[in-house]
Amino acid sequence: MARDTRPQGAPCATVRSNNTILMAVDAYTAATILSHRRAGVLLHPTSLPGAQSHGIIGHDAFRFVEFLGHAGMTIWQTLPLGPTHSDGSPYQALSAHACDPAFISLDWLKDRKLVNEVPVSPSPAEQRATLQSAYRSFVQGAERATFEKFCMQHAYWLDDYSLFMTVRGCHQDQAWMMWDKPLRDRLPRALETFRKAHGDEIEYQKFLQFIVFTQWQQLKSYAHEHGVLLFGDIPIYVALDSADVWANRELFLLDNQGWPTYVAGVPPDYFSETGQRWGNPLYQWSVMQEHGFHWWQQRMRTQYELFDLVRIDHFRGLVAYWEIPAEEETAINGQWRHAPGRELLTALREAHGDLPLVAEDLGTITEDVYALRNSFDIPGMKILQFAFDGDSANLYLPHNHETNCLVYTGTHDNDTTLSWFKQLDKGTRSYVSDYLGLPRCDMPWSLNRAALASVANLAILPMQDILGLGKGHRMNTPGTNEGNWQWRFEWHQIHDSLAQDLRKLNRLYGRCRIYQD
Repeated sequence: MARDTRPQGAPCATVRSNNTILMAVDAYTAATILSHRRAGVLLHPTSLPGAQSHGIIGHDAFRFVEFLGHAGMTIWQTLPLGPTHSDGSPYQALSAHACDPAFISLDWLKDRKLVNEVPVSPSPAEQRATLQSAYRSFVQGAERATFEKFCMQHAYWLDDYSLFMTVRGCHQDQAWMMWDKPLRDRLPRALETFRKAHGDEIEYQKFLQFIVFTQWQQLKSYAHEHGVLLFGDIPIYVALDSADVWANRELFLLDNQGWPTYVAGVPPDYFSETGQRWGNPLYQWSVMQEHGFHWWQQRMRTQYELFDLVRIDHFRGLVAYWEIPAEEETAINGQWRHAPGRELLTALREAHGDLPLVAEDLGTITEDVYALRNSFDIPGMKILQFAFDGDSANLYLPHNHETNCLVYTGTHDNDTTLSWFKQLDKGTRSYVSDYLGLPRCDMPWSLNRAALASVANLAILPMQDILGLGKGHRMNTPGTNEGNWQWRFEWHQIHDSLAQDLRKLNRLYGRCRIYQD
Protein backbone atom coordinates (compact mmCIF):
# COMPACT_ATOMS: atom_id res chain seq x y z
CA MET A 1 0.00 0.00 0.00
CA ALA A 2 1.43 3.37 -1.00
CA ARG A 3 2.45 5.73 1.76
CA ASP A 4 0.03 8.60 2.31
CA THR A 5 1.60 11.80 3.56
CA ARG A 6 -1.52 13.71 4.61
CA PRO A 7 -1.49 15.09 8.16
CA GLN A 8 -3.16 12.82 10.67
CA GLY A 9 -6.16 15.00 11.31
CA ALA A 10 -6.92 15.70 7.67
CA PRO A 11 -10.05 14.32 6.02
CA CYS A 12 -9.40 11.77 3.31
CA ALA A 13 -10.73 11.89 -0.22
CA THR A 14 -13.66 9.60 -0.97
CA VAL A 15 -12.47 6.36 -2.52
CA ARG A 16 -13.92 5.25 -5.81
CA SER A 17 -12.51 2.33 -7.77
CA ASN A 18 -12.89 2.19 -11.53
CA ASN A 19 -15.62 -0.44 -11.50
CA THR A 20 -17.19 -0.01 -8.08
CA ILE A 21 -19.66 2.54 -6.73
CA LEU A 22 -20.12 2.65 -2.98
CA MET A 23 -23.72 3.06 -1.83
CA ALA A 24 -24.16 5.39 1.13
CA VAL A 25 -24.86 3.67 4.44
CA ASP A 26 -27.68 6.12 5.12
CA ALA A 27 -29.79 4.16 2.61
CA TYR A 28 -30.06 1.39 5.20
CA THR A 29 -32.11 1.45 8.36
CA ALA A 30 -31.24 -0.34 11.58
CA ALA A 31 -33.76 -3.04 10.67
CA THR A 32 -31.83 -3.94 7.51
CA ILE A 33 -28.27 -3.90 8.83
CA LEU A 34 -28.23 -7.63 9.52
CA SER A 35 -30.60 -8.70 6.74
CA HIS A 36 -27.83 -8.49 4.12
CA ARG A 37 -24.79 -10.72 3.78
CA ARG A 38 -21.91 -8.62 4.99
CA ALA A 39 -18.30 -8.97 6.04
CA GLY A 40 -16.36 -6.96 8.55
CA VAL A 41 -13.13 -6.59 10.48
CA LEU A 42 -12.52 -6.68 14.23
CA LEU A 43 -9.99 -4.04 15.22
CA HIS A 44 -9.94 -1.81 18.27
CA PRO A 45 -8.82 1.79 17.56
CA THR A 46 -5.87 1.33 19.94
CA SER A 47 -4.52 -1.22 17.44
CA LEU A 48 -4.27 1.32 14.61
CA PRO A 49 -0.75 2.33 13.51
CA GLY A 50 0.76 5.69 14.33
CA ALA A 51 3.47 7.53 16.19
CA GLN A 52 1.56 7.64 19.48
CA SER A 53 1.75 4.93 22.13
CA HIS A 54 -1.54 3.50 20.78
CA GLY A 55 -3.94 4.15 17.93
CA ILE A 56 -6.06 7.31 17.88
CA ILE A 57 -8.89 8.88 15.84
CA GLY A 58 -6.41 10.38 13.39
CA HIS A 59 -5.31 9.94 9.83
CA ASP A 60 -4.69 6.22 10.26
CA ALA A 61 -8.31 5.69 11.33
CA PHE A 62 -9.58 7.38 8.16
CA ARG A 63 -7.10 5.43 6.10
CA PHE A 64 -8.32 2.20 7.66
CA VAL A 65 -11.87 3.08 6.61
CA GLU A 66 -10.57 3.47 3.06
CA PHE A 67 -8.97 0.04 3.27
CA LEU A 68 -12.27 -1.46 4.44
CA GLY A 69 -14.11 0.22 1.58
CA HIS A 70 -11.65 -1.10 -1.00
CA ALA A 71 -11.89 -4.59 0.52
CA GLY A 72 -15.69 -4.77 0.43
CA MET A 73 -15.81 -4.89 4.21
CA THR A 74 -18.93 -3.02 5.38
CA ILE A 75 -18.53 -3.46 9.15
CA TRP A 76 -15.81 -2.16 11.48
CA GLN A 77 -16.16 -3.81 14.87
CA THR A 78 -14.37 -2.31 17.87
CA LEU A 79 -14.16 -3.03 21.58
CA PRO A 80 -15.69 -0.59 24.12
CA LEU A 81 -14.37 2.97 23.76
CA GLY A 82 -14.50 4.09 27.40
CA PRO A 83 -11.61 5.59 29.40
CA THR A 84 -9.69 2.73 30.97
CA HIS A 85 -8.00 2.10 34.28
CA SER A 86 -4.26 1.50 34.47
CA ASP A 87 -4.60 -2.06 33.15
CA GLY A 88 -5.89 -0.74 29.82
CA SER A 89 -8.89 -3.09 29.70
CA PRO A 90 -11.76 -1.55 27.70
CA TYR A 91 -14.12 -3.86 29.60
CA GLN A 92 -13.44 -2.14 32.95
CA ALA A 93 -13.95 1.49 32.01
CA LEU A 94 -14.33 4.57 34.17
CA SER A 95 -17.62 5.34 32.41
CA ALA A 96 -20.27 3.48 30.45
CA HIS A 97 -20.83 6.62 28.34
CA ALA A 98 -17.58 8.54 27.95
CA CYS A 99 -14.96 7.95 25.26
CA ASP A 100 -11.30 7.70 26.16
CA PRO A 101 -9.62 11.12 25.70
CA ALA A 102 -6.47 9.21 24.77
CA PHE A 103 -8.11 8.65 21.36
CA ILE A 104 -7.96 12.39 20.60
CA SER A 105 -5.87 13.38 17.58
CA LEU A 106 -3.65 16.32 18.52
CA ASP A 107 -3.11 17.05 14.83
CA TRP A 108 -6.85 17.65 14.55
CA LEU A 109 -6.48 20.36 17.21
CA LYS A 110 -3.57 21.88 15.28
CA ASP A 111 -5.57 21.84 12.03
CA ARG A 112 -8.22 23.91 13.80
CA LYS A 113 -5.60 26.30 15.19
CA LEU A 114 -6.36 25.42 18.79
CA VAL A 115 -2.64 24.70 19.27
CA ASN A 116 0.39 25.80 17.27
CA GLU A 117 2.56 22.71 17.53
CA VAL A 118 2.07 19.12 18.66
CA PRO A 119 4.67 16.55 19.73
CA VAL A 120 5.13 13.64 17.33
CA SER A 121 5.13 10.96 20.02
CA PRO A 122 3.65 12.71 23.05
CA SER A 123 4.23 11.48 26.58
CA PRO A 124 1.20 11.49 28.91
CA ALA A 125 2.42 14.81 30.33
CA GLU A 126 2.86 16.32 26.84
CA GLN A 127 -0.57 15.01 25.81
CA ARG A 128 -2.23 16.69 28.79
CA ALA A 129 -0.30 19.94 28.29
CA THR A 130 -1.33 20.08 24.62
CA LEU A 131 -4.97 19.38 25.46
CA GLN A 132 -5.00 22.01 28.20
CA SER A 133 -3.50 24.53 25.79
CA ALA A 134 -6.22 23.67 23.26
CA TYR A 135 -8.84 24.12 25.96
CA ARG A 136 -7.57 27.58 26.84
CA SER A 137 -7.72 28.56 23.17
CA PHE A 138 -11.13 27.02 22.74
CA VAL A 139 -12.86 28.83 25.59
CA GLN A 140 -11.83 32.13 23.99
CA GLY A 141 -12.99 31.08 20.52
CA ALA A 142 -16.22 31.20 18.57
CA GLU A 143 -17.42 27.59 18.99
CA ARG A 144 -18.65 28.04 22.54
CA ALA A 145 -22.29 27.60 21.51
CA THR A 146 -21.56 24.21 19.90
CA PHE A 147 -19.79 23.07 23.04
CA GLU A 148 -22.63 24.21 25.30
CA LYS A 149 -25.14 22.40 23.09
CA PHE A 150 -23.08 19.20 23.41
CA CYS A 151 -22.95 19.58 27.19
CA MET A 152 -26.70 20.09 27.38
CA GLN A 153 -27.51 17.11 25.14
CA HIS A 154 -25.18 14.85 27.14
CA ALA A 155 -25.87 16.24 30.60
CA TYR A 156 -27.56 12.96 31.61
CA TRP A 157 -24.10 11.42 31.98
CA LEU A 158 -21.56 14.18 31.33
CA ASP A 159 -22.25 16.19 34.48
CA ASP A 160 -21.59 13.25 36.79
CA TYR A 161 -18.65 11.98 34.74
CA SER A 162 -16.79 15.31 34.59
CA LEU A 163 -17.30 15.79 38.33
CA PHE A 164 -16.21 12.20 39.03
CA MET A 165 -12.98 12.56 37.01
CA THR A 166 -12.13 15.84 38.70
CA VAL A 167 -12.69 14.51 42.21
CA ARG A 168 -10.76 11.38 41.30
CA GLY A 169 -7.82 13.49 40.13
CA CYS A 170 -7.82 15.40 43.41
CA HIS A 171 -7.58 12.04 45.20
CA GLN A 172 -4.54 10.86 43.21
CA ASP A 173 -6.77 8.65 41.04
CA GLN A 174 -7.89 6.54 43.98
CA ALA A 175 -11.09 4.54 43.60
CA TRP A 176 -14.13 6.53 44.75
CA MET A 177 -14.76 4.19 47.70
CA MET A 178 -11.51 5.59 49.19
CA TRP A 179 -12.44 9.27 48.86
CA ASP A 180 -13.26 11.63 51.69
CA LYS A 181 -16.64 10.55 53.03
CA PRO A 182 -18.64 13.67 52.02
CA LEU A 183 -17.55 13.35 48.38
CA ARG A 184 -17.69 9.57 48.42
CA ASP A 185 -21.30 9.73 49.57
CA ARG A 186 -22.20 12.68 47.31
CA LEU A 187 -23.40 14.93 50.11
CA PRO A 188 -25.01 17.94 48.34
CA ARG A 189 -23.12 20.64 50.24
CA ALA A 190 -19.77 18.91 49.64
CA LEU A 191 -20.46 18.57 45.93
CA GLU A 192 -21.54 22.21 45.62
CA THR A 193 -18.39 23.40 47.41
CA PHE A 194 -16.20 21.22 45.22
CA ARG A 195 -17.85 22.41 41.99
CA LYS A 196 -17.22 26.04 42.93
CA ALA A 197 -13.57 25.37 43.74
CA HIS A 198 -12.83 23.22 40.68
CA GLY A 199 -15.19 24.55 38.03
CA ASP A 200 -12.49 25.05 35.41
CA GLU A 201 -11.18 21.47 35.67
CA ILE A 202 -14.74 20.10 35.51
CA GLU A 203 -15.35 22.07 32.33
CA TYR A 204 -12.01 20.86 30.94
CA GLN A 205 -13.20 17.27 31.38
CA LYS A 206 -16.35 18.18 29.43
CA PHE A 207 -14.20 19.75 26.74
CA LEU A 208 -12.24 16.51 26.33
CA GLN A 209 -15.47 14.60 25.77
CA PHE A 210 -16.71 17.23 23.32
CA ILE A 211 -13.52 16.84 21.28
CA VAL A 212 -13.36 13.05 21.29
CA PHE A 213 -17.07 12.71 20.47
CA THR A 214 -16.69 15.26 17.65
CA GLN A 215 -13.72 13.41 16.19
CA TRP A 216 -15.53 10.07 16.44
CA GLN A 217 -18.62 11.45 14.73
CA GLN A 218 -16.48 12.72 11.87
CA LEU A 219 -14.94 9.27 11.54
CA LYS A 220 -18.40 7.69 11.66
CA SER A 221 -19.66 10.00 8.91
CA TYR A 222 -16.61 9.22 6.80
CA ALA A 223 -17.19 5.49 7.32
CA HIS A 224 -20.79 5.89 6.17
CA GLU A 225 -19.61 7.67 3.04
CA HIS A 226 -17.55 4.56 2.29
CA GLY A 227 -20.37 2.13 2.99
CA VAL A 228 -18.94 1.08 6.35
CA LEU A 229 -20.99 0.68 9.55
CA LEU A 230 -19.48 0.95 13.04
CA PHE A 231 -20.09 -1.96 15.42
CA GLY A 232 -19.57 -1.41 19.15
CA ASP A 233 -19.51 -3.51 22.30
CA ILE A 234 -21.25 -3.12 25.67
CA PRO A 235 -19.94 -5.01 28.71
CA ILE A 236 -23.04 -6.20 30.55
CA TYR A 237 -21.55 -4.98 33.84
CA VAL A 238 -19.68 -1.78 34.66
CA ALA A 239 -16.54 -1.28 36.73
CA LEU A 240 -16.93 -0.65 40.46
CA ASP A 241 -14.61 2.35 40.18
CA SER A 242 -16.69 4.21 37.63
CA ALA A 243 -18.77 7.35 37.42
CA ASP A 244 -21.84 5.19 36.84
CA VAL A 245 -21.62 3.33 40.16
CA TRP A 246 -20.58 6.40 42.15
CA ALA A 247 -23.50 8.44 40.79
CA ASN A 248 -26.12 5.65 40.94
CA ARG A 249 -25.34 3.64 44.07
CA GLU A 250 -28.99 2.69 44.54
CA LEU A 251 -28.85 0.66 41.32
CA PHE A 252 -26.08 -1.65 42.54
CA LEU A 253 -25.62 -4.19 45.34
CA LEU A 254 -23.34 -2.14 47.59
CA ASP A 255 -22.81 -1.64 51.31
CA ASN A 256 -22.95 1.71 53.10
CA GLN A 257 -19.34 2.51 52.19
CA GLY A 258 -19.78 1.72 48.50
CA TRP A 259 -18.15 -1.71 48.44
CA PRO A 260 -20.04 -4.51 46.64
CA THR A 261 -21.88 -7.08 48.71
CA TYR A 262 -22.08 -9.46 45.73
CA VAL A 263 -19.99 -9.52 42.58
CA ALA A 264 -20.31 -10.90 39.07
CA GLY A 265 -18.67 -13.92 37.49
CA VAL A 266 -19.39 -17.35 36.09
CA PRO A 267 -19.48 -20.72 37.85
CA PRO A 268 -16.92 -23.53 37.58
CA ASP A 269 -16.95 -25.29 34.23
CA TYR A 270 -14.82 -27.40 31.90
CA PHE A 271 -12.32 -24.56 31.50
CA SER A 272 -11.96 -23.56 35.16
CA GLU A 273 -12.60 -25.63 38.27
CA THR A 274 -12.97 -22.46 40.37
CA GLY A 275 -15.02 -20.47 37.84
CA GLN A 276 -14.34 -16.81 37.11
CA ARG A 277 -14.73 -14.07 39.70
CA TRP A 278 -14.90 -10.82 37.71
CA GLY A 279 -15.53 -8.55 40.69
CA ASN A 280 -18.00 -6.17 39.03
CA PRO A 281 -20.85 -5.00 41.26
CA LEU A 282 -24.19 -6.59 40.43
CA TYR A 283 -27.31 -4.65 39.56
CA GLN A 284 -30.28 -4.06 41.83
CA TRP A 285 -32.52 -5.31 39.06
CA SER A 286 -35.71 -4.70 41.03
CA VAL A 287 -34.81 -1.03 41.49
CA MET A 288 -33.85 -0.68 37.83
CA GLN A 289 -37.18 -2.17 36.81
CA GLU A 290 -39.08 0.17 39.14
CA HIS A 291 -37.36 3.07 37.35
CA GLY A 292 -38.36 1.76 33.94
CA PHE A 293 -34.76 0.71 33.20
CA HIS A 294 -34.00 4.40 32.73
CA TRP A 295 -30.26 3.89 33.32
CA TRP A 296 -30.09 1.24 30.58
CA GLN A 297 -32.10 3.39 28.21
CA GLN A 298 -29.62 6.23 28.68
CA ARG A 299 -26.71 3.85 28.20
CA MET A 300 -28.12 2.62 24.89
CA ARG A 301 -28.83 6.18 23.80
CA THR A 302 -25.12 6.97 24.00
CA GLN A 303 -24.06 3.75 22.28
CA TYR A 304 -26.42 4.30 19.35
CA GLU A 305 -24.96 7.76 18.94
CA LEU A 306 -21.50 6.22 18.63
CA PHE A 307 -22.34 3.04 16.73
CA ASP A 308 -24.73 1.60 14.16
CA LEU A 309 -24.75 -1.86 15.74
CA VAL A 310 -24.00 -2.95 19.31
CA ARG A 311 -23.03 -6.25 20.91
CA ILE A 312 -24.08 -7.04 24.50
CA ASP A 313 -21.26 -8.94 26.17
CA HIS A 314 -22.34 -11.86 28.40
CA PHE A 315 -25.90 -11.78 27.08
CA ARG A 316 -26.83 -14.79 29.19
CA GLY A 317 -26.62 -12.50 32.23
CA LEU A 318 -29.88 -10.92 31.08
CA VAL A 319 -31.65 -14.21 31.83
CA ALA A 320 -29.74 -15.40 34.90
CA TYR A 321 -26.52 -14.22 36.51
CA TRP A 322 -24.03 -15.88 38.84
CA GLU A 323 -24.12 -14.06 42.20
CA ILE A 324 -20.91 -14.43 44.22
CA PRO A 325 -20.63 -13.14 47.81
CA ALA A 326 -18.01 -10.40 47.70
CA GLU A 327 -15.95 -12.00 50.47
CA GLU A 328 -15.42 -15.16 48.40
CA GLU A 329 -12.03 -15.40 46.65
CA THR A 330 -13.32 -17.66 43.87
CA ALA A 331 -16.60 -18.11 41.99
CA ILE A 332 -17.31 -21.55 43.45
CA ASN A 333 -19.78 -20.52 46.15
CA GLY A 334 -22.15 -18.50 44.02
CA GLN A 335 -25.74 -19.03 42.96
CA TRP A 336 -27.88 -18.38 39.90
CA ARG A 337 -30.30 -15.47 40.20
CA HIS A 338 -33.03 -14.43 37.76
CA ALA A 339 -32.61 -11.26 35.67
CA PRO A 340 -35.52 -9.43 33.99
CA GLY A 341 -34.00 -9.55 30.51
CA ARG A 342 -37.32 -9.76 28.70
CA GLU A 343 -38.65 -6.72 30.52
CA LEU A 344 -35.40 -4.82 29.88
CA LEU A 345 -35.34 -5.55 26.14
CA THR A 346 -39.03 -4.66 25.86
CA ALA A 347 -38.34 -1.30 27.51
CA LEU A 348 -35.37 -0.69 25.22
CA ARG A 349 -37.41 -1.52 22.15
CA GLU A 350 -40.16 0.86 23.26
CA ALA A 351 -37.58 3.63 23.78
CA HIS A 352 -35.37 3.05 20.75
CA GLY A 353 -37.55 1.20 18.28
CA ASP A 354 -35.74 -1.49 16.31
CA LEU A 355 -32.79 -2.86 18.27
CA PRO A 356 -29.65 -3.34 16.16
CA LEU A 357 -28.19 -5.68 18.79
CA VAL A 358 -25.94 -8.74 18.79
CA ALA A 359 -25.83 -11.24 21.64
CA GLU A 360 -22.52 -12.59 22.90
CA ASP A 361 -23.89 -16.05 23.63
CA LEU A 362 -20.70 -18.08 23.90
CA GLY A 363 -19.99 -20.79 26.43
CA THR A 364 -22.56 -22.96 28.18
CA ILE A 365 -25.92 -21.48 27.19
CA THR A 366 -29.31 -22.71 28.37
CA GLU A 367 -32.48 -22.89 26.31
CA ASP A 368 -34.08 -19.92 28.08
CA VAL A 369 -31.19 -17.72 26.88
CA TYR A 370 -31.74 -18.83 23.28
CA ALA A 371 -35.48 -18.25 23.73
CA LEU A 372 -34.93 -14.66 24.89
CA ARG A 373 -32.48 -13.96 22.09
CA ASN A 374 -34.76 -15.43 19.43
CA SER A 375 -37.92 -13.72 20.69
CA PHE A 376 -36.26 -10.35 20.01
CA ASP A 377 -34.67 -11.58 16.77
CA ILE A 378 -31.17 -10.87 18.11
CA PRO A 379 -28.39 -12.77 16.33
CA GLY A 380 -25.82 -14.75 18.29
CA MET A 381 -22.19 -15.63 17.62
CA LYS A 382 -20.36 -18.63 16.14
CA ILE A 383 -16.60 -19.01 16.65
CA LEU A 384 -14.82 -21.31 14.20
CA GLN A 385 -11.91 -21.94 16.56
CA PHE A 386 -14.48 -23.63 18.84
CA ALA A 387 -15.93 -25.75 16.04
CA PHE A 388 -13.55 -28.71 16.04
CA ASP A 389 -13.86 -29.83 19.65
CA GLY A 390 -16.44 -32.62 19.42
CA ASP A 391 -18.38 -34.16 16.58
CA SER A 392 -20.54 -33.08 13.64
CA ALA A 393 -23.22 -31.75 16.03
CA ASN A 394 -20.92 -28.96 17.23
CA LEU A 395 -22.99 -25.78 16.82
CA TYR A 396 -19.97 -23.78 15.70
CA LEU A 397 -19.32 -25.93 12.62
CA PRO A 398 -20.39 -24.06 9.47
CA HIS A 399 -22.96 -26.66 8.44
CA ASN A 400 -24.83 -25.94 11.69
CA HIS A 401 -24.92 -22.15 11.28
CA GLU A 402 -28.10 -20.17 10.63
CA THR A 403 -28.46 -16.98 8.62
CA ASN A 404 -29.31 -14.78 11.62
CA CYS A 405 -25.95 -15.06 13.33
CA LEU A 406 -22.40 -13.72 13.20
CA VAL A 407 -19.48 -16.00 12.41
CA TYR A 408 -15.93 -15.25 13.55
CA THR A 409 -12.68 -17.11 13.09
CA GLY A 410 -11.88 -15.89 16.62
CA THR A 411 -12.49 -12.89 18.86
CA HIS A 412 -10.27 -10.52 20.84
CA ASP A 413 -10.14 -13.16 23.59
CA ASN A 414 -8.83 -15.89 21.25
CA ASP A 415 -5.34 -16.53 19.98
CA THR A 416 -4.76 -15.74 16.33
CA THR A 417 -6.03 -18.48 14.04
CA LEU A 418 -2.56 -19.36 12.78
CA SER A 419 -1.21 -19.72 16.33
CA TRP A 420 -4.33 -21.66 17.38
CA PHE A 421 -3.93 -24.11 14.51
CA LYS A 422 -0.24 -24.70 15.14
CA GLN A 423 -0.97 -25.61 18.76
CA LEU A 424 -3.60 -28.24 17.90
CA ASP A 425 -2.66 -31.88 18.24
CA LYS A 426 -2.04 -33.81 15.02
CA GLY A 427 -5.43 -35.52 15.09
CA THR A 428 -7.38 -32.27 15.43
CA ARG A 429 -5.34 -30.61 12.68
CA SER A 430 -6.22 -33.54 10.44
CA TYR A 431 -9.90 -33.17 11.38
CA VAL A 432 -9.81 -29.47 10.49
CA SER A 433 -8.24 -30.27 7.11
CA ASP A 434 -10.74 -33.05 6.38
CA TYR A 435 -13.70 -30.82 7.28
CA LEU A 436 -12.48 -27.97 5.10
CA GLY A 437 -11.84 -30.44 2.25
CA LEU A 438 -8.19 -29.59 1.89
CA PRO A 439 -5.11 -31.83 1.69
CA ARG A 440 -3.42 -29.29 3.95
CA CYS A 441 -4.69 -26.16 5.62
CA ASP A 442 -3.35 -22.80 4.53
CA MET A 443 -4.00 -21.07 7.81
CA PRO A 444 -5.47 -18.64 8.54
CA TRP A 445 -6.96 -18.23 5.08
CA SER A 446 -8.65 -21.63 5.06
CA LEU A 447 -10.64 -20.57 8.11
CA ASN A 448 -11.13 -17.04 6.80
CA ARG A 449 -12.73 -18.54 3.69
CA ALA A 450 -14.91 -20.84 5.80
CA ALA A 451 -16.21 -17.82 7.71
CA LEU A 452 -16.95 -15.86 4.55
CA ALA A 453 -18.63 -18.90 2.95
CA SER A 454 -20.89 -19.54 5.95
CA VAL A 455 -24.63 -18.91 5.64
CA ALA A 456 -24.29 -16.47 8.56
CA ASN A 457 -25.32 -13.03 7.36
CA LEU A 458 -22.33 -11.36 8.99
CA ALA A 459 -18.77 -12.69 8.95
CA ILE A 460 -16.16 -10.90 11.06
CA LEU A 461 -12.42 -11.47 10.67
CA PRO A 462 -9.95 -10.18 13.27
CA MET A 463 -7.31 -8.01 11.63
CA GLN A 464 -4.63 -10.43 12.84
CA ASP A 465 -6.17 -13.20 10.74
CA ILE A 466 -6.45 -10.95 7.69
CA LEU A 467 -2.73 -10.23 8.05
CA GLY A 468 -1.89 -13.92 8.62
CA LEU A 469 -0.20 -13.29 11.96
CA GLY A 470 0.75 -16.04 14.39
CA LYS A 471 1.98 -16.38 17.95
CA GLY A 472 2.50 -13.18 19.92
CA HIS A 473 -0.18 -11.13 18.17
CA ARG A 474 -3.30 -11.84 20.22
CA MET A 475 -5.18 -8.96 21.80
CA ASN A 476 -6.14 -10.48 25.15
CA THR A 477 -5.57 -13.63 27.17
CA PRO A 478 -8.48 -13.98 29.63
CA GLY A 479 -7.46 -14.52 33.24
CA THR A 480 -4.12 -12.74 32.83
CA ASN A 481 -3.11 -9.16 33.62
CA GLU A 482 0.11 -8.74 31.64
CA GLY A 483 0.65 -7.96 27.99
CA ASN A 484 -3.00 -7.46 27.05
CA TRP A 485 -4.66 -4.74 24.94
CA GLN A 486 -1.36 -3.70 23.36
CA TRP A 487 -1.35 -5.27 19.89
CA ARG A 488 -1.05 -2.97 16.86
CA PHE A 489 -0.64 -3.52 13.15
CA GLU A 490 1.61 -1.62 10.76
CA TRP A 491 0.76 -0.46 7.27
CA HIS A 492 3.70 -2.33 5.74
CA GLN A 493 1.96 -5.59 6.79
CA ILE A 494 -0.80 -4.88 4.26
CA HIS A 495 0.48 -6.04 0.88
CA ASP A 496 -0.61 -4.18 -2.23
CA SER A 497 -3.27 -6.67 -3.37
CA LEU A 498 -4.80 -7.50 0.03
CA ALA A 499 -7.84 -5.24 -0.32
CA GLN A 500 -8.45 -6.52 -3.86
CA ASP A 501 -8.13 -10.13 -2.71
CA LEU A 502 -10.63 -9.56 0.11
CA ARG A 503 -13.09 -7.84 -2.20
CA LYS A 504 -12.85 -10.78 -4.60
CA LEU A 505 -13.70 -13.21 -1.81
CA ASN A 506 -16.56 -11.04 -0.59
CA ARG A 507 -18.04 -11.01 -4.07
CA LEU A 508 -17.44 -14.74 -4.45
CA TYR A 509 -19.41 -15.46 -1.27
CA GLY A 510 -22.16 -12.90 -1.85
CA ARG A 511 -21.05 -10.38 0.75
CA CYS A 512 -20.86 -7.41 -1.60
CA ARG A 513 -24.55 -6.84 -2.28
CA ILE A 514 -24.22 -3.12 -1.60
CA TYR A 515 -21.73 -2.86 -4.44
CA GLN A 516 -22.72 -2.21 -8.02
CA ASP A 517 -20.43 -3.07 -10.90
